[in-house]
Amino acid sequence: MAKSLEGKSIIVTGAGRGIGREIALLCAAEGAKVVVNDPGGAADGSGTSATPAEEVVEEIKKRGGTAVANFETVAEAIPASRIVKAATDHFGKLDGVVNNAGILRDMIFHRMSVEAFEAVIKVHLMGSFYVSHAAARLFREQESGSFVHFTSTSGLVGNFGQANYAAAKLGIVGLSKSIALDMSRFNVRSNCISPFAWSRLIGTIPTETEAEKARVEKIKQMGPEKIAPMAAYLLSDAAKDVTGQIFGVRRNEIFLFSQNRPLRSVQRSEGWTPQTIAEHAMPALKPSFYKLDRSADIFSWDAI
Repeated sequence: MAKSLEGKSIIVTGAGRGIGREIALLCAAEGAKVVVNDPGGAADGSGTSATPAEEVVEEIKKRGGTAVANFETVAEAIPASRIVKAATDHFGKLDGVVNNAGILRDMIFHRMSVEAFEAVIKVHLMGSFYVSHAAARLFREQESGSFVHFTSTSGLVGNFGQANYAAAKLGIVGLSKSIALDMSRFNVRSNCISPFAWSRLIGTIPTETEAEKARVEKIKQMGPEKIAPMAAYLLSDAAKDVTGQIFGVRRNEIFLFSQNRPLRSVQRSEGWTPQTIAEHAMPALKPSFYKLDRSADIFSWDAI
């Protein structure tokens, strides 16, 4: 079979470990030249190390592929732009970007520090913007390109103790849709993946109770390699008519997520007052209210 990414140049951020690593390996196996970006920090973003990215590059080369390591942070505009420059410097062009880099600073909302909130927003949301913005100019000129951004059910559905992460991940959905709308005229695509997989970041989930331990064991069955095929597909020419969508990947399941649209409406010809809203509008709308669900409430069955 023909390789789906033959001749393409791809950036994968946060590619030193976990989901990013598997995406980089598969993209290379599918014929792409890959910029393996990862500053090598801890799960909370602290520290740096060249080792993770270098090890992935070495693995790609052992398998006969082409890759280069890059250690810039996505959390600042100028370093993020240098990731894009690395692709053009080494491979002469850029065809796709996977915005996968991320950190976690989980804390219940009233205890969350401003620094913890801003740090997560900078890596996930601002990082996705910075890298995409630098790449967008190239994509506009060549009238082609694909963005794959990573969102999460923490934002799409909800979760405890992740206000920073959820805000960033839902913001990425808006960013992706805006890119899709603004750049469709230039044949540039933008989509989101919400992954269900065991990774270093998921490894921060508490395992103090038996229920928590059982939950983590189930998550461990969902390997990060299961996410990579969807990312590679969205980067390929086979997905030329796929843009502005949100996909979920959970072991061997693929989901297409809904996007916000009106559910119900009420009207009064004379307009509304606070009193008539309480008497009329809310009783009519409440049957369609969403519960305070978490991701685990919605995806309550074992991964298939």
